[in-house]
Amino acid sequence: MTDTHERRRDWEQRYHAGQTGWDRGDASPALARWLAQGAIPRGRVLVPGCGHGHEVAALVRYGCQVTAVDIAAPPVLRLMAELAELGLQANVVQADLLHWQPAEPFDAIYEQTCLCALDPSHWADYARRVADWLLPGGRLLALFMQTGRDGGPPFDCPLPDMRTLFDAARWRWPDAPPLEVPHPNGLVEQGIEIVRR
Repeated sequence: MTDTHERRRDWEQRYHAGQTGWDRGDASPALARWLAQGAIPRGRVLVPGCGHGHEVAALVRYGCQVTAVDIAAPPVLRLMAELAELGLQANVVQADLLHWQPAEPFDAIYEQTCLCALDPSHWADYARRVADWLLPGGRLLALFMQTGRDGGPPFDCPLPDMRTLFDAARWRWPDAPPLEVPHPNGLVEQGIEIVRR
């Protein structure tokens, strides 16, 4: 799988070089809000493209059974060590999400910086996988990066395009406006909770 090998190498080079501008250094304030609202079920939760996994400890402490997946070894190893130090349990996996398949579906997926890190040529495949990874009625809590420019990563994820990608045939979108979440890198993420039909 040359494609997987190239993606893994590219992301590992970014981590080794400290080129991790998408990393807040902490969990997104959107996560705290969603947890406070009870929007994330205390069930099986997937964090795809977890990176350093700042959200994982908060989700485990909340009572979720968390699976965190990333293609790159450096953040996976760091997250495993951090969880061990905290005495917390999560299933941390190094894998290419475009080829990975869980043993059983999830109650929720917390999508923060995975989609915007993928080349848009992979988005349709990724969106199909996300739908397959969720139980019917499962929740996708997504923070869609708004760059307003071509190229990436991060790639621009405007909401009209996201509504097409996560279409109404498979997803129920809320009527409420999205959360506006400023990112330390100067960009904005729009937070949406959509439900798998």
